[in-house]
Order: sequence, then C-alpha cells, then structure tokens
Amino acid sequence: MCLSIDIHTHIMPEHMPRWADKFGYGGFIHLDHHKAGCARMMKDDKFFREIQANCWDPAVRAKECDTQRVDVQVLSTIPVLFSYWAKPYDTLALSQFLNDHIAGIVEKYPKRFIGLGTLPMQAPDLAIKELERCMEIGLVGVEIGSHINEWNLSDENLFPVFQAAEELGAALFVHPWDMMGKENMEQYWLPWLVGMPAETSLAICSMIFSGIFEKLPRLRVAFAHGGGSFPATIGRIQHGFDVRPDLCAVDNNVPPMAYLGKFWLDSLVHSHDMLHYIVKLMGANRVALGTDYPFPLGELEPGKLIRTAGLDKNTQAQLLHGAALEWMQLDKAQFE
Repeated sequence: MCLSIDIHTHIMPEHMPRWADKFGYGGFIHLDHHKAGCARMMKDDKFFREIQANCWDPAVRAKECDTQRVDVQVLSTIPVLFSYWAKPYDTLALSQFLNDHIAGIVEKYPKRFIGLGTLPMQAPDLAIKELERCMEIGLVGVEIGSHINEWNLSDENLFPVFQAAEELGAALFVHPWDMMGKENMEQYWLPWLVGMPAETSLAICSMIFSGIFEKLPRLRVAFAHGGGSFPATIGRIQHGFDVRPDLCAVDNNVPPMAYLGKFWLDSLVHSHDMLHYIVKLMGANRVALGTDYPFPLGELEPGKLIRTAGLDKNTQAQLLHGAALEWMQLDKAQFE
C-alpha cells in the first residue's frame, strides 16, 4: 500500500487554561466538556464550535487513521487559537503551551504524527525565538496565518521570521484565518466558503509580489485548501502584472507565473477537475494530501479524491507522500 501523509490536520489540548483569567482580558478559547467525548469551544461565553475527542485525543485519531488509510498526520493548531490580536507575551505563553502539547504527541507516536508549531507572529523577535525552540523540541516547522493583524505576509516586519525559517530549515504551512470581509458575510457560512479562498490567494500574492520567494529561495512554504482562489486566478494575476507593472512589480519584477512549482499546495479542492488542474499547474511534487481533519469542511474520506482521480501510480505516490516529504525534508524510511 502506498504511504499516505496528511499535511493538513488540526489538534488542540483536551484541557485548556482559562487564559482570560490568567491574562486579565477576554477573547481566548476554552473548552466546555459538556458530555463524554464531546466539547464546546467557547470564546469567553460565546459558542464557537463543537468538537469531538478526535480533535484532542491522539489515540482516537490513530484509530481513525487506521480505518481511513492515513499513515501519518501532520498536526497543527486550530487557527482560531493563533491569538495574534493578544498581547505578545500572552500569545507566546499560549503558543508554548500548544507547541509543547504537539511535541509531546509526536514524541509518543513518532511514526504516526509530525508536528508544526504556532508563533506570536505579531512580535517577530519573540516569534523567531519560539521558532528556534519549536525546532529544538522535535517539530518540523510552524503554521502561520494568511495575515498577521494589519500586516499582510509582505510586510517588512515579518521578513526576519521567514529568513529564520529558511536558515533553520523549518517548513511553513500558511492557513487562512480572520477572513477578510467577514462583517459583510454573516449568512450562508460565506466567510468559510468565500473569505477563506480569498485569504489564501492574498497570502500567496503577498509573498510573490514582495519578493520573498526570490530573496529566500530555500524557504519551503505550503498553502492550505489547494491555494484557495489563487490557482483559478493566476491568469488574471499574471495579466495584471504585465499591464500594470507600476502597481504590481514595485518590489519584485519577476513574473508571478515564474513561481509556480516554487511552493506547495495541499490537495483539499473537493473536485477531480480542480485536482488535475493544480497538479498540472504546480507539478505533482508540489501538491500534498491535505484533509483539514477532523472538521466537516475537509475531506471526509481522506485520500479518496486522489485515489479516484484516474492518476497514474507515480503521480498518486507524489500526492500521497512524496510532495509532503520533500516539503518537510523528511525520509520516507522513518515511517515504514
């Protein structure tokens, strides 16, 4: 059977401190374990989402992986926990708590789980120190948001963090959060259906146009949800660059199309046609299985889209594990 590595899965600790009590102000997530194997994620006293034990219990996850034909999961925090809006040292404390939790799971289940950390990105100096610690405690990189408060990923304040990631060999996973225009999209789950894809395209374009991939060619970045709306609009993006270089090429004069294949996307596109398209666009070695486990907007049968898309065995192998291993710079043998 072909090894499968899911690069996009989320986890949180079963028991979260009452950060609002600890820090003296609200806005943080805590869990209300209102019945066995089920908990409410609460933002202060406001309900956010209900989760089950597979969102915190690695043993439950491992059993589900066995039934779902997933050999390895890459664990990252739930984006609502990023807490970039909080005071920097408070976000650092929260990040350390979450990172230690993931590192502990990886240490206990080294063939089943790989870990990504989270950082206080609103304070780049603190973020770099925590990134260094993440790599020391056995994580392979970090998950970051599609923007950091008022900063897009092009902001010069963030460049030192990306530079440190390249130097440390840390993989970056960019996930949308705090979706743009959400105040105008209160109905129909539109922030998740419309805002999320736009956020990911914002992140990719910000990194391309600011020249991050040009300045840091060894930086390894993967973007969630198949790159969001970016793959479908790369023609428009390139055309805009061509006709208005005065607006688009102010920080980097390399055409956007030149960066296709220089970063990774996950496979979470929910469509065979779109999967074929992003594989053609990026290359099979730049598209990695990603499911958004254990949430309902993810792929409910992990790997099914890849396995039923009519792809040849070599392409399937790239999508199921090859691209992921290259992104994280890991050896397949350690999971066999």
